[in-house]
Amino acid sequence: MADSKREIERKYEATTETRLPDLSRVAGVSAVVHRGVSELDAVYYDTEDLRLVADSLTLRRRTGGSDAGWHLKFPVASGIRDELREPLSDTLPRSFAGLLRSRVRDRGLVPVVRLVSARDVHHLLDADGALLAEVSVDRVQAERLTGGDGTAAWTEIEAELADDGDPAFLDAVERRLRKAGVRPSASPSKLARALAETAPEPSRSPAARARRTTAGDHVLAYIRHQAEAIVALDPAVRRDLPDSVHQMRVATRRLRSALRTYRKILDRSVTDPVGDELKWLAAELGIERDQEVLDARLRALLDGLPRTLVLGPVRGRLRIWSAARRSGSRRRTVAVLDGKRYLALLESLDALLAGPPLLPAASRAPGRALPRAVLKEYRRLAARVGHALELPPGHDRDVALHEARKAAKRARYAAESARPALGGPAKRFAKRMKAVQSLLGDHQDSVVAREALRALAVQAHAAGEPAFTWGLLYGREEAAAAADERELPEVWERASREGLRTALGG
Repeated sequence: MADSKREIERKYEATTETRLPDLSRVAGVSAVVHRGVSELDAVYYDTEDLRLVADSLTLRRRTGGSDAGWHLKFPVASGIRDELREPLSDTLPRSFAGLLRSRVRDRGLVPVVRLVSARDVHHLLDADGALLAEVSVDRVQAERLTGGDGTAAWTEIEAELADDGDPAFLDAVERRLRKAGVRPSASPSKLARALAETAPEPSRSPAARARRTTAGDHVLAYIRHQAEAIVALDPAVRRDLPDSVHQMRVATRRLRSALRTYRKILDRSVTDPVGDELKWLAAELGIERDQEVLDARLRALLDGLPRTLVLGPVRGRLRIWSAARRSGSRRRTVAVLDGKRYLALLESLDALLAGPPLLPAASRAPGRALPRAVLKEYRRLAARVGHALELPPGHDRDVALHEARKAAKRARYAAESARPALGGPAKRFAKRMKAVQSLLGDHQDSVVAREALRALAVQAHAAGEPAFTWGLLYGREEAAAAADERELPEVWERASREGLRTALGG
């Protein structure tokens, strides 16, 4: 696995005559140590259509300095990036190829820009001699390698926070620089500036005529946002970052839900096959996530019991059971992302957005077409809730409530997707649908937990262990589910008030 570093830095405009002010006067700085000048030679890689740059990713191979090698940077926030490093080699490291696969796919990576920099480095140290930040004056020569042959040169100041430093320290450094007349750079990175300043002159084209925003425009913007989220989360899943699998699964489900909700706007003969593949991807991502949720619920149940009610090797059996079910799940997830089927899905999403199969309703105003789609999802939910409440407690009602939960999620997603066009009513409607979804989701989690507890009790009994604790937890889950069912009519009454539906357009 590549080395990882959180990079927090700021860039400032400078000239060849610029000199750093006395940074020892910055609060907290006891000494400024000049570390000399180093020569850095970096080649930046991207696809020919600059897919990495479009997503603010940076891939370079650099020689010179203390960190020569391959560097891959992912944006986190303004001025903050996660930098991954691999040793210097002639070819792209395999780990980087995997992290870039969702964006690069079958396109080749080519050198796009070469930057040669003379870096004059100064270290800002505290009273104990610990590094607070590195401030450098970089004199840069840029050469375009793909898409032109332009060159550029500039000087900039860069202030990078030391590992685990307080970002507020860079505010103090900036105040000192600004007092000396130095101003923040207009460009977010050297690569962005190099591409801008070496780009060929753009050809003139007629100005696009302004037109009203349609329902189709709105739906496509939402679909594009979710598709981009899937691609952006791919590297995070591969790096096993917290909550990344869950977030990628949510984006997948939101996208599939939108394709189903807006069947009057997008031709389902085109979108249904894409939706089927999104359902497959969500299911694959759910294997690991669902087990995590179940494990957490069972541990919380167990932690809530007095020690006198925990009979036998309960915790050990739970650990073994969980480990057996989760064995290989992470490898499976990465294998899915490396598979041809997943890449084909990404390509199909690109194709759908490039040539959307719009139906006549897509040309309507969002305020007319979108509420109809949202309220259709609401009516489906209402029918399922009504059916579930008519059934007696038991397996059939559990199944019906699970179907209602899925309908509640679709109604919520539909309202959330329409919110940019419909505003407050859609926001409030989504909030109420979420309340229904949350209650039904807790009920379904209880159903799943009871199935697991029964299986654990059977295993314990077969091994000659007491099954008392598992039965006790089963009973508590049964009571929790019954409480959810009693609460549902009241939650549903609040969610289905006529006034809000009328405000939405129903």
